Parts: sequence; C-alpha cells; structure tokens
Amino acid sequence: MRPRNSFAYLAAVLIVGITVVPILFVVVGGFRTTAQINAAPSALPDPWVLDNYTFILSSPNFWRFLGNSALIAVVATVLAVGLGSMAAFALSRYTFRGRETVYGLFTLGLLFPLGVASLPLYLLLRQLGMLENPFGVAIPEAAFSLAITIVILRPFMHSIPAEVEEAAVLDGTSRLGFFWRILLPLSVPALTTVTVLAFVTSWNAYQLPFLVFNESQNFTLPLGVTAFQAQYTQDTARIFAFTALSMLPALGFFVLAERRIVGGLTGSVKG
Repeated sequence: MRPRNSFAYLAAVLIVGITVVPILFVVVGGFRTTAQINAAPSALPDPWVLDNYTFILSSPNFWRFLGNSALIAVVATVLAVGLGSMAAFALSRYTFRGRETVYGLFTLGLLFPLGVASLPLYLLLRQLGMLENPFGVAIPEAAFSLAITIVILRPFMHSIPAEVEEAAVLDGTSRLGFFWRILLPLSVPALTTVTVLAFVTSWNAYQLPFLVFNESQNFTLPLGVTAFQAQYTQDTARIFAFTALSMLPALGFFVLAERRIVGGLTGSVKG
C-alpha cells in the first residue's frame, strides 16, 4: 500500500471517528439508564433498556415538535429550491447586462451569516406580525438558503449544451417549457443536492426558531431538545434518547440522498 493511500485511509478513519462516534454514543446512551451512564459513561448497555425510547415516542410533545420541524423544513426547502432554480435558470441561460454582478451578489450571500441579521430580522418579523408563526421561520430560512442553491444550480444548468435548447425551440417548446420539461429533469442531481442541503439546514436551525417562537407548542425539534433537557436535567439517558430521535429524520434523509449529493456537486464543479 502506498504511503499516500495509507494517509488517506487514516484521515478517513479519523473523520469517521470524529463524526460517527459521538452519534453512536448518543444513540447507545438512550438504551441505558442514567445510573449505568453515571457508573460507566463509555460502556455498552447492560442490560439494554427500551423504556427511554418508548417514553419519547409516546410523548405528544415529541410528535408536535417533529411536525413543526417538518412543516418549516418542507416550506423552506420548497421556497429555496423553487425560487433558486428559477433564478439559476435566468442567470445561466439568459444574457443581460449586470448578470455576473447579480450572480456575484448571490455568491457574497454565502459570507452573510444569520447571526448578523438576527436583530433586524426579529424586528422586521415583529412588525409584520409573524412571530409565533412557522412562516416567520420558513421564509427567512429559504432566503438564507438561496445563495448556496443558486451557486450550485447555475453552473450545472449552464453546462447543459445550448443545442438541447435550440432543438427544443425548433420543436415548438417555449423557454418556460424548456425549463420545466427539459432543464429541470436534466438537473435532478443538482436539485437533489440543494434540496437535501436546504432541508437539513432548516431542520437543524436553532437560532431563528429561538428568536421567533416563545410558546412551547410552536417549538421545533432543536428547541424541543433544549426544553426537554431543562425539564429532565437529571435524567441523562432520556435526554440521549430524545436527542437521538431528533437527529434520525435529517440523518436518514441525508444518507439516502448521499450519492445524488456527490453527483450534483461534481456536476456543478465541472460546469
């Protein structure tokens, strides 16, 4: 084995250890009792306990938090991908003055963190009466996802040969028809990538829901984890179980679409 390959495998093992081991620790910790965790924090369950997970799954609060997170993530993803794909289409297939400037502004959006806009965004949402409203979270999250969506989709759409569009026009297809019936199906790998990124980003968001929501019935799962931890401070095992179940939907969604994510990013880089 070449030294370069050995270093690559070692780096891969280290990355897996850093990312996977904490997740496994949380998941396995949910199958233990708090007494077991206090006695031996890194040991395996002995015996395995299902009560923590059954308690969380039978809790109406968990399902309420899950539903709130799902609603916000779906709305934010649909808005980000829908509007982002249309903007990427215009920036990749149309030639007009200032096109690169507009694209540059979206690129600069990658450097604009949500924390910088927290206070003005909160004041704006309060003036619009969108506090305690899921759309008060979903719409800003979609706006902050537009930058990465356009940056990924534009090169991918630009790489599709002009001859394909010309052939479609000769067959009587309008530009809008070309967008819906030809360009979007050809851009599925990139669309999958931005969909997963937007969904996972919205699902894991904490700061914006924390600013918008004050009533517990509106909490998303990240806020629910904090509320649950405050309520069951002494029950570490149940906190582990709640945290593990909160991670599973986004983690499973990401794992299932992992191959398409790589393909979409590869196509964007080539474009």
